[in-house]
Amino acid sequence: MKINISNVKWKELIVSVAISLGVGALSGYLTKNSMSLYQELVKPPLTPPGWIFPVVWTILFALMGISAYLIYISDSKDKVQALQIYAIQLMLNFFWSLVFFNMQAYLLAFLILIFLWISIIAMIKIFYEINPIAGKLQIPYLLWVTFAGYLNLAIYFLNR
Repeated sequence: MKINISNVKWKELIVSVAISLGVGALSGYLTKNSMSLYQELVKPPLTPPGWIFPVVWTILFALMGISAYLIYISDSKDKVQALQIYAIQLMLNFFWSLVFFNMQAYLLAFLILIFLWISIIAMIKIFYEINPIAGKLQIPYLLWVTFAGYLNLAIYFLNR
């Protein structure tokens, strides 16, 4: 599928990306006071430096918004269901941050992450069926959340 820039519905694209980035920004804002506590945790090998997280998450939220836009403008009969799954995973992503950083409930956060991971797989599947590009744009997100699962579970065990 080739994308023709002259056919882009700019308002819808901007709103879609803004919603996704807005959820990420709100999550970041609500957890910013917990970052000093995070720095004090014993972390597992392969933990990236702190500056990587906002960079990666910004890219991933932008990709989520672009993907959702591609689904929104589609003529698929399944787009409402696909966008519902998208909304569910966005909500799980948001609550994971609050539970992990603010509540420091690392095991509960990991359980939320499992549901997030499952919802991302469901989202990729239905997005791909509607628009393969939209599905493929979510693969980095799935990989990052898989890595986040490793970090989350290791932090739980290392800081009990």
